Amino acid sequence: MIDLRSDTVTQPTPEMRAAMAAAEVGDDVFGDDPTVNELERRTAEVLGKAAAVYVPSGTMSNQLAIRAHTEPGDEIILEAMGHSFYYEGGGAAALSGVTCRTLPGERGIFTAGQVAAALRPANVHYPPTRLVCIENTSNCGGGSVWPLERIVEVEAVAREAGLKMHMDGARLWNAAVATGISEREYAEHFDTVSVCFSKGLGAPVGSALAGGAEFIERARRFRKMLGGGMRQAGIIAAGALYALDHHRDRLADDHANAKALAEGIADLPVVTLEPAEVETNIVLFGVGPTPSKELVARLAEAGVAVLATGPDKVRAVTSLMVSRDDVTGAIEVFRRVLAA
Repeated sequence: MIDLRSDTVTQPTPEMRAAMAAAEVGDDVFGDDPTVNELERRTAEVLGKAAAVYVPSGTMSNQLAIRAHTEPGDEIILEAMGHSFYYEGGGAAALSGVTCRTLPGERGIFTAGQVAAALRPANVHYPPTRLVCIENTSNCGGGSVWPLERIVEVEAVAREAGLKMHMDGARLWNAAVATGISEREYAEHFDTVSVCFSKGLGAPVGSALAGGAEFIERARRFRKMLGGGMRQAGIIAAGALYALDHHRDRLADDHANAKALAEGIADLPVVTLEPAEVETNIVLFGVGPTPSKELVARLAEAGVAVLATGPDKVRAVTSLMVSRDDVTGAIEVFRRVLAA
């Protein structure tokens, strides 16, 4: 099976497994795990922040940021298909008691003008707005990269209104490789940044939240409250640390493979796709009027796994588990299935 469902299906490489087996461990909740401590230090260093905290998942990382930035009854602003709103089980409402003011973006990217228009006047009838969340790259936007100048514009409006800024940077590594803009340069416009190690970087488990030292200590309390305090977590942190130091540059291969896949299927019957919009490792395309679940099932029978993301939408994601030969094979399967 050529698995293009997600970059979360990546498995640790032999070198990563060796690093995990050799990891020095301790009790992370007590702050005694040296491998976790080193991962947090390195992550904060890469992002230019004072501190970071290692957590089991990107969902927890984003929800910790929201909880630590807000109080129940507050409001946050984010894109209508942003991961923190759309794919995290209603966590913002359930865990933080906040309301979400969603903005319709273009491929997951909204404007400073939209943020300004969404700001509420000071009035007891309205929830106070506290936070603006940006997802870079945008999952539902097809791996789209936020232009740095757009981030700067949004930040200016947010700061003028006294709002905090959080970046869901689960695939920030992809944005940095695609643009040549460092993770640190992106991160300097945000109070907090969430990054994921278990997607394109290929580690088996984990994300991190980075920010100011006092803020991260507050987030650690909520991590414990939500059950995210791990013990001898150095074994999995070692995989993330190896990925951070060895797997970032190779994301360019995933981007090239995604572009090749897009160009190979763009002209097929029922496929609606603009290859020029494939910026990173996600290929999002329409298949109407064919029901996406039917097409996904037929592709799976033929040996290619992709994901239906809507009634007529399909997503394919390249990763370190996908070679150029796999991409060539996947294109041939698409051609056979769609020809039938």
